[in-house]
Amino acid sequence: MRIAFIIYDGMTALDFVGAFDPLTRLKTMGFVPGVEWDVCALAREVSDGAGLSIAASKVGGALDGYDLLVVPGGYSARELAGESAFVGWLQTAADCPLKASVCTGSLLLGAAGFLRGKRATTHPTAFAELEEYCREVSRERVVDEGDVVTAGGVTASIDLGLHLCERIAGREVRALVQEQMDYRRVEVS
Repeated sequence: MRIAFIIYDGMTALDFVGAFDPLTRLKTMGFVPGVEWDVCALAREVSDGAGLSIAASKVGGALDGYDLLVVPGGYSARELAGESAFVGWLQTAADCPLKASVCTGSLLLGAAGFLRGKRATTHPTAFAELEEYCREVSRERVVDEGDVVTAGGVTASIDLGLHLCERIAGREVRALVQEQMDYRRVEVS
């Protein structure tokens, strides 16, 4: 399995890392040894919204040949959704069988045309913006529409990563990864 983690200037680091950590544990914990990944960007290095620099392992080029595409959100996602070069780059992942996003990353999947006719979620502050790209905006934390999975605000990135672990390797493996991460999501009423 090949995973493309997308990064870009102005993204939210936790959106990226929250999904990256559990998914890469599939390999590092020995559950799915064949998992490989690239951190993909249009520049060698990007900075998140707070100035944290992250280096890409793959710069530019088509995003075809991956089994999973993971797109984080961030304040700049709203602007990037209108940038034809960035959206066109994401569209090169059209044949990728599974696409996922965290937070406002769903606006980028939507701008690329991947949410047409689907339910999706995003950060609550972007629900209105997401409406133009999908059939229905959901308030669920993770929305799985088969070939596209979207997650809500920033901390939902961990839930997305664990959900994708379960899809890839099963419920038992997801539980073991979650236990290793000591992740116990607390429901607040």
